[in-house]
Amino acid sequence: MCSPVQRTVFHLDMDAFFVSVEELFDPSLRGKAVVVGGRPNERGVCAAASYEARKFGVHSAMPLRTAYKLCPHAIFVDGHPERYREYSGKVFKILRNFTPQVEMASIDEAYLEMTGTERLHGPPLLAAHHLSRAIKSGTQLNCSIGIASSRLVAKVASDQAKPHGILWVMSGQESRFLAPLEVRKIPGIGRVMEENLHALGIRYVGDLARLQPEFLEEKFGQWGLAMAGKAQGLDAGGWFDEAIGSHEDPKSISHEHTYSEDTKDGQQLEATLARLSEMVGRRLREHQLHAQTVQLKLRYSDFSTITRAHTLPTRTQLDNDIFEQVRTLFRKNWDSHRTVRLLGVHVSSMDENEGQLGLLDDEKHRKWKDALTTADRLRDKFGENAVSLASGMRARYRERTHENPASLPGKSKKTED
Repeated sequence: MCSPVQRTVFHLDMDAFFVSVEELFDPSLRGKAVVVGGRPNERGVCAAASYEARKFGVHSAMPLRTAYKLCPHAIFVDGHPERYREYSGKVFKILRNFTPQVEMASIDEAYLEMTGTERLHGPPLLAAHHLSRAIKSGTQLNCSIGIASSRLVAKVASDQAKPHGILWVMSGQESRFLAPLEVRKIPGIGRVMEENLHALGIRYVGDLARLQPEFLEEKFGQWGLAMAGKAQGLDAGGWFDEAIGSHEDPKSISHEHTYSEDTKDGQQLEATLARLSEMVGRRLREHQLHAQTVQLKLRYSDFSTITRAHTLPTRTQLDNDIFEQVRTLFRKNWDSHRTVRLLGVHVSSMDENEGQLGLLDDEKHRKWKDALTTADRLRDKFGENAVSLASGMRARYRERTHENPASLPGKSKKTED
C-alpha cells in the first residue's frame, strides 16, 4: 500500500525588499540605516527599513516622524513603486518556473505549492537552495524561504530564517517548532490580541496550544477556534482558507490620502477625490469587477470622521462615474469652514456583471472603458502618475509605497489574462 504524499509548501519572503531594490540603483546605501516611505517631516509611515535601521527600533508601518526620532542619522527615501513592481514581476516569473501554483501574498512574499515536484527539483531543501540561487541570479536580491506542510508554518519559518536563510520544519515537528515562539509570531495575532492573550497568562505559542479550543472560542469566538488550530501549525482561518494560487474576489476596494498639511482648499480636495477615484477604478478593472455602492470618507483636523454612501442604479468600474458620485457626496457633506486631514473613496456591492445600460449610455460607457484601459496600460509601464483625469491633476501626489499596489503580478485576474 502506497503511503500518502506529504504536502510541501514554500513561503518565500524577499529580504528588506524595498531597501534592497533601492540599493541596486544606489549602491552607496548599502550597509547604512535606510528608511523607505517618505521624508522624516511627513505624516506618512515607513514602508520598509534596512536591517541597520531596525537595530534602532525602526520598523514598517511606524510613523516617519517616530522613525526619525529613533534613528535621526537614517537616510529617508521616498521610494520608487514602479521599480518594486518590476522586480516583483521578475520574482513571480522565476517562481512560476518551479511550480504553476504560486500565490503572491504581497509584493515581496509568495506561497508555492511544491507537493509532488521532487522529480523535477529534488527534495525540498535542495529545491529551496535552487530557488534561492535562481532569485539571486535573476534579480540580484536575497530571499528567505520557509518549508513546511502548511502555509502558516512555512510563513513563520521564513521569518525565523531571515535574513537570506532557509528553514525546513519537517512533518510532525510543527508544534515543537512553534511552542517556544511568542504568540505575536502567529500570523493574524496583532498587538491588541497579543495584549488580550498576555492578560490571560498566554505569552508563547506553546501556552496557546495547551488550552482547550472551547475555552478559546468562549473568550474570542470563531477567531479563538482559529488560534487553537494555528497553535498546532494548521492553516486555520484567516488567509489560509483557499488553495494556493486560487483567487477570491475582494468584497470592497478603497483608497485614502492623508495630507501632509491639513487643508480647506475645495479645489485641492476635489482633485484628491478624482485621483482616489482613479485608483479605485483601476483596482476594479484589474479584478474585472463592477461596483454599485460608492462611499466617501472625510476626516477633519480634529479627527472627527464622517462616512456617506450612495448606491448607483447600475454597477460601474469607470473612474469618472465613481468620481462624479463621490464628489456629490462631498459637496453635500463638507463643512467648508473646517480643514480636512484625510479623504477616502470606498466601493462595495461588487460583481463581474455590470448590469443593463441604455443604448446611448452603452456607447459612452464603451468609449470611456477603452480610454481607461489604455490609461491602465500606460500606468503599468510608466507608473501610476503617468495618466490622470483633468480634474485630478492638482492631486498628483507621490504614489505611496506599500505591499499591495495595483498591477501586482499574480494578484488579479487581469495580470493572468
